[in-house]
Amino acid sequence: QVQLVESGGGLVQAGGSLRLSCVASGNIFSINAMGWYRQAPGKQRELVADIHSGGNSNYADSVKGRFTISRDNGGTVYLQMNSLKPEDTGVYYCSMGVTTRDYFQMDYWGKGTLVTVSS
Repeated sequence: QVQLVESGGGLVQAGGSLRLSCVASGNIFSINAMGWYRQAPGKQRELVADIHSGGNSNYADSVKGRFTISRDNGGTVYLQMNSLKPEDTGVYYCSMGVTTRDYFQMDYWGKGTLVTVSS
């Protein structure tokens, strides 16, 4: 059993900042990639940023220079969001590639946290 829980969403004004966190818990042996996705109202879910165990990260063009993804050694991934724009509004989901202690490997998803940026 693996659970991902996001936190840190909320309502901010354009130009403001938020930091999202996602904590993984459960029967985890190792975590490979971690990522953040978002889904705006009426739009498809898109990749915002991801980071791999070796430290390599990548970002959607729309957030480059404004967002930073990071991870610690305890199963947590963060997304620091600066200079927020109204078009950043949406539900943000974290996802992780997990190998359990039973050697069962699959992707897990959190339930999402809502980010609303007012103009």
